[in-house]
Amino acid sequence: MLKHHTFKISGIFLGIIIVVLLMWSSVVFGLTKVSTQDVINSLFHFDGSNQHIIIQDTRIPRALIAAAAGASLAIAGAVMQGLTHNPLASPSIFGINAGASFFVVLGVTFFGVTSLEGFTWLAFTGAAIAAIIVYVIGSMGRDGLTPIKITLAGAAMAALFSSLTQGMLTLNERSLDQVLFWLAGSIQGRDLDLLIGLLPYLLVGWLLSLLIGKHMNVLAMGEDVAKGLGQRTILIKIFGALTVVLLAGGTVAIAGPIGFIGIVIPHIARWFVGIDYRWVIPYSGLLGAMLLLMADIGARYVIAPQEAPVGVLTALIGVPFFIYIARRGINE
Repeated sequence: MLKHHTFKISGIFLGIIIVVLLMWSSVVFGLTKVSTQDVINSLFHFDGSNQHIIIQDTRIPRALIAAAAGASLAIAGAVMQGLTHNPLASPSIFGINAGASFFVVLGVTFFGVTSLEGFTWLAFTGAAIAAIIVYVIGSMGRDGLTPIKITLAGAAMAALFSSLTQGMLTLNERSLDQVLFWLAGSIQGRDLDLLIGLLPYLLVGWLLSLLIGKHMNVLAMGEDVAKGLGQRTILIKIFGALTVVLLAGGTVAIAGPIGFIGIVIPHIARWFVGIDYRWVIPYSGLLGAMLLLMADIGARYVIAPQEAPVGVLTALIGVPFFIYIARRGINE
């Protein structure tokens, strides 16, 4: 664990360097051979060749989207775990991703939505509705909101939205062809315009997460203690929920429901920097970007010459970690 303030700052800069190197690797590695010199030439001396087109239209957007999506999912998971005091909290486990996906497929199936703007607002709406339903169900009963109740509520809503999504897809083969690969979680073939259109929402989500970090430290001591110290806990929870909706909804709109990053990464970040959310959140963002970039590079080779959805790779990494966290939570 990095205990000294200087080490934590150094870790941030090291993380940025690693993310940049992984983005460069994402541009260079793939079934089409691309050299470092090809990348430099495509940026400064574009000649319209096949390699230069692949670099600018496919590889560079893919690297940027992977970094942004990985960071967003990890930060959303860290915020959810901090607000709910639940080590299993994440957009995928709590049904946020499933709700966003359901609304996107609903729009494609019944309303013919194909635009980025349409996908974006459908994803945000679905994420928000899923979050509200899970919170309300998890708060029912005499004990109010508890980690186990909100986990069960999230799992139930994730299953419900996933079933409804699959039901719609069986009724419309055209929609199935359009969204099946996307539903598995993929950044293959995504256009840079998708990221540019969603970047303002993601930036707001990132900024909000950093602003509420120190307030989440107070909230972690217990709601009664936080209120006694003068914290407006309702306001912090609202901003936290808005952060999750913006980051999870935006990521689903651009890359589909990629799972497990929101569970795995916050725990790794806390192992590095402790429980201070002023550090957990930025470390989660950097580590999440690293994980999704590495998973995306690996997805190009595991079943070559075909390509696996990156969501499959993150699931293979995340499921054992999820089991470990669940068992540790039960034993404690």
